[in-house]
Amino acid sequence: MVLCALRQQVLRCSSHCRTWARLPQRQRSGCVYSSIHGFNQDEIKEKLQAFHGGSIDLLKQDSGIAVLTINNPSRMNAFSGSMMVDLEERVSQLENWPEGKGLIVQGAAETFCSGSDLNAVRAISNQQDGMKMCMFMQNSLTRLLRLPLISVALVEGRALGGGAELTTACDFRLMAAGSVIQFVHKHMGLVPGWGGAARLVHLVGSQNALKLLGGAVKVDPELGVNIGLVDGVLEGHQKAGGAAPLLQQAENWLSRYTKGPAPVIQAVKKVVLSGRELPLSEALRTEKDIFGTVWGAPANLEALASKSKHK
Repeated sequence: MVLCALRQQVLRCSSHCRTWARLPQRQRSGCVYSSIHGFNQDEIKEKLQAFHGGSIDLLKQDSGIAVLTINNPSRMNAFSGSMMVDLEERVSQLENWPEGKGLIVQGAAETFCSGSDLNAVRAISNQQDGMKMCMFMQNSLTRLLRLPLISVALVEGRALGGGAELTTACDFRLMAAGSVIQFVHKHMGLVPGWGGAARLVHLVGSQNALKLLGGAVKVDPELGVNIGLVDGVLEGHQKAGGAAPLLQQAENWLSRYTKGPAPVIQAVKKVVLSGRELPLSEALRTEKDIFGTVWGAPANLEALASKSKHK
């Protein structure tokens, strides 16, 4: 009997692990590529680290909302090689943040991100290294999207190329008045390589994605809202003025979705993630597993005691 029960427990655990292999349960579990794809993360990290400049800064707040800042103003916040490595490390930190509920991704100095630093791109322009960089950034941005946090890209100024791709790795996008999102890859003789095209199709549909990529269309806030790429338009600037600073506006906007205990908000994100990425039968089983983590937990018991369902 004991052996039988143990065997059933192992089988349940194995099934649960397979179901969650594509979801962000632990560091790197959300990766698209691994050694079976010929991908060596440590090798490409070492190569990318050689191209210095800028930083990816992370601020975790007591509110449970973190702020991730793309910081390389002298190059319009373009990603150097070391910044690509920074991003992967910051995502790892967020994956292991039990109190986390939300994330705002922004650029420093009133611009969002202009993609890759061309100095680094030229240095790894051979096809083999380019593919490794592509896989590394796809892994990082996929893990960013799969975080158990509700995320929003705060776009001020320009989000170009890889910067436009970065916005699609968040759950929501807010644009400041006068800002632009533009997939300029065609002008560089390229297509998106950080997963931006696949995510864009999910966000705006294949026809709109073709228009944005094929025409390198400048997406202003009005167009972004009309095609479903943008979820809100903010007024003012980061500096204090007539309107609240943009970051504060973004925090206020996000807080309506992150109000409540962290385990509940993370569970909400996980069930949506499973519904988005898994076949229906797997998504239903995953939803059941997640439901089991909050049923009878402190937040649920407190809500039952206060009869807060209809408040």
